[in-house]
Amino acid sequence: MNTDQLKEKISAILPKAEFTTNKDMLTVVVPAENLFTFAKELSVANDLAFDYLMCLSGVDFGTALGVVYHITSTKYNHSLAIKVTTEDRKNPKFDSVYDIWKTAEYHEREVFDLLGISFTNHPDLRRMFLDDTWVGYPLRKDYVDTINIIER
Repeated sequence: MNTDQLKEKISAILPKAEFTTNKDMLTVVVPAENLFTFAKELSVANDLAFDYLMCLSGVDFGTALGVVYHITSTKYNHSLAIKVTTEDRKNPKFDSVYDIWKTAEYHEREVFDLLGISFTNHPDLRRMFLDDTWVGYPLRKDYVDTINIIER
């Protein structure tokens, strides 16, 4: 399926989706409240069959925090990036996609630990690299470590 066909199929699923394209893959920007339903539909739609989450990355955009999901269809060999953002830096939260793609379990925990983004309905959301006494989130642009003198 080419990029235009993917856009058409995705627009039918979520009319308010926004698209950007780079040389590597199509990216769809999705409102956070639609993330889980949209991702589920992409995984179960017979003509799309996005059955594998390759990567999930947390991003600090400065004013907003977000997550970028890279998914692929092993059946049709097409890929897509999904991007969600929130301007709530105090309590950033998105729905977990663990129920759709099991590979999200590890990636969501990493994003939680290093950026402080929570994932609703995650089965085991806890820190994985830093201990529970660690204060702050080292991958945020506003993070300051006074002990090791690390500033971003």
